Amino acid sequence: MTIVNTGKYDINYIEEGTGDPVILIHGLAGDHTAWLPQVAALKDRYRVIAFDNPGSGDSSPVAEPVTTNDLADATLGLMDQLDIESAQIIGRSMGGAVAQHMALTAPERIRSLAMAASFARLDPLGAQVIRNLQQLLEWRPNWAEWAPHAVYLFVAPGFFNANPELIKKITALVSDEGRDMVSYDHLATACIKHDVVDRLPEIHAPTLVMGGRYDPICSMTAQNWMMENLPNAEFILFEESSHFFLMEEGPKALATIEGWLAKNAA
Repeated sequence: MTIVNTGKYDINYIEEGTGDPVILIHGLAGDHTAWLPQVAALKDRYRVIAFDNPGSGDSSPVAEPVTTNDLADATLGLMDQLDIESAQIIGRSMGGAVAQHMALTAPERIRSLAMAASFARLDPLGAQVIRNLQQLLEWRPNWAEWAPHAVYLFVAPGFFNANPELIKKITALVSDEGRDMVSYDHLATACIKHDVVDRLPEIHAPTLVMGGRYDPICSMTAQNWMMENLPNAEFILFEESSHFFLMEEGPKALATIEGWLAKNAA
């Protein structure tokens, strides 16, 4: 575990490999360990950094309201601490929202941007899903009880039905009682409030948008809003998957990411 201070927050991160830097930003309910398969696959060709967002993992908790712009500033601060002038950025779900603010705030530091199951604005259904998950914790502040109500939203019905043992493992992972509920609530609200659709035309970095056909959180509507407004974007659809397509269609997702990074390497 390595922690650096970015001004407002202490950020826990891991770093593997050498070469062009690639920064991986996790989603709302996760931490840097969500990226471990990708870190292992990419570290022989890139300098790969995965970290815990403020309010997640071993980084500073978030005790007061926060925005995705605040999280972007923390990530840019991490780049400063690691002497990274520019990098390719990959964000999943909330991580993609953070990456959008990075590209708007410091475009010269973003060599390329890839977003997996992300959003520039949640559609009404996606926002309601997040509100419901917040409300569950208000009613019953227990991650183990919360997890079964959340997991089925992350994967496609076919995947859920075909992989009962894996679903048990995922449920156990998101049942981690070490997560801070106050931080989660603030981060969830930040996701609901995130809306940069009207500013997407300002992002000129090469951008990859990846979406899962059955994702109720970051829906095809949210993907279409991004593609309609980003001036330099490509889209990849994961036909059999939902929010966790990086796992559901793992080989395709990894090949897509590897191809994208190679295409946009320095």
